[in-house]
Amino acid sequence: MRQAATRDGHGYSTVDRETGTIQSAAASRPRVVVVGAGFGGLEVVHRLAGKGAEITLVDRRNHHLFQPLLYQVAGASLSTSEIAWPIRSLFRKRPDVRTLLAEVENVDTQTRQVILDDGSKLAYDILILATGARHSYFGHDEWEPFAPGLKSLEDATTIRRRVLAAFERAEREPDPARRAALQTFVIIGGGPTGVELAGTIAELAHLTLKRDFRSIDPSATRVVLIEAGQRLLPVFPEKLSEYTRKSLEKLGVEVKLGKPVTACSADGVIVNGEDIAATTILWAAGVQASPAARWLSAEADRAGRVIVGPDMTVPGHSDIFVIGDTAASTGADGKPVPGLAPAAKQQGQYVARLIGQRMKGLNDEKPFHYRHQGNLATIGSRLAVVDMGRFKLRGALAWWMWKLIHIYFLIGAQNRLSVALSWMWTHSIGYRGSRLITNGNLDHRDASTRKPTEGTSIE
Repeated sequence: MRQAATRDGHGYSTVDRETGTIQSAAASRPRVVVVGAGFGGLEVVHRLAGKGAEITLVDRRNHHLFQPLLYQVAGASLSTSEIAWPIRSLFRKRPDVRTLLAEVENVDTQTRQVILDDGSKLAYDILILATGARHSYFGHDEWEPFAPGLKSLEDATTIRRRVLAAFERAEREPDPARRAALQTFVIIGGGPTGVELAGTIAELAHLTLKRDFRSIDPSATRVVLIEAGQRLLPVFPEKLSEYTRKSLEKLGVEVKLGKPVTACSADGVIVNGEDIAATTILWAAGVQASPAARWLSAEADRAGRVIVGPDMTVPGHSDIFVIGDTAASTGADGKPVPGLAPAAKQQGQYVARLIGQRMKGLNDEKPFHYRHQGNLATIGSRLAVVDMGRFKLRGALAWWMWKLIHIYFLIGAQNRLSVALSWMWTHSIGYRGSRLITNGNLDHRDASTRKPTEGTSIE
């Protein structure tokens, strides 16, 4: 049995590197470092309450983000404070948890230390990496300044600013061709994020803003959704995909299928040889995992996700777990575990339970088993699709179910009430109260040439 002795400030812990079993001195508490305060990371910390571990939670932002509702911030339906919460406030009653605002630069697996951006180091007995993912441009990173993705609050407020600024600039634009380009919005990617962005922008333009301008007609806005595959929402049954396409077209969205984007610039995109002039382009086509695989010198899949074992540990490192969008794992059926919030939460629960067993000197937990709870996507007001195996819904009933599920998973009664009231106000009279351009004076240069996070402020 290979063991490593480590000091935690109170005593010494002995960890079996092969099995991960923790054998602690009476006065010692094993140090658990969790990197990432997303769904998976938070679940680990919550489930380790009362287990006797010394927990350090590291994130480069000071808030936990409810990512499924990011598109509603981008579409001016919700404010940032309604879908994000300060991490420190979530654990203010947990003296066993220390929160650090920092960015991880590397991991030294030999000395078992996490290296932070300021050069400082965190020693660990158990490390959990739940660092999420960012956008992938499939080898065309030069497109990023023109087509921001949607993964963070900064991304959402950048998109909101670009969308609203486009209408403001169109109001003052005398050239008809240029005005048409300003009122053209292109979304690349037909998954849930792309569908949701297309629907919310179409409703913003055709309903919310229709009486707000004098020189332009917002209802003449063109929203184009481009998907390289043959149908939208490919993880859904074909009938629900087709329903989604028809519903979007009724909202005024142009859907282009089987036609990948071949060029993207400040002037627009080229799709199957067709030039589409647009000053606002949004990316929802792919994701790339964090650099965790590079930190660990671990094997990764094509998206950069760490290939983990059946117990969510990195092969050869039983003291390191990788979960959420950072991990490439398979379910009991051999299919890849999807990058969804429920999957990350289940992995967090599993890892916390396994750590608790190890702290008792046990290691008999069964391999991680993913329980798929279904797929949901909203299309527009009173339009959504739900796929839960044999149970499938579409239309208004699916929309209400989508709303109730998302409100349920928000943190805190106050936030649930706030979001419910915002949605009620939006869908009853069409008013969106978060139509704020938050970078000060409107930049009259082409906003599409700016970097995604430049000048963004969070209200």
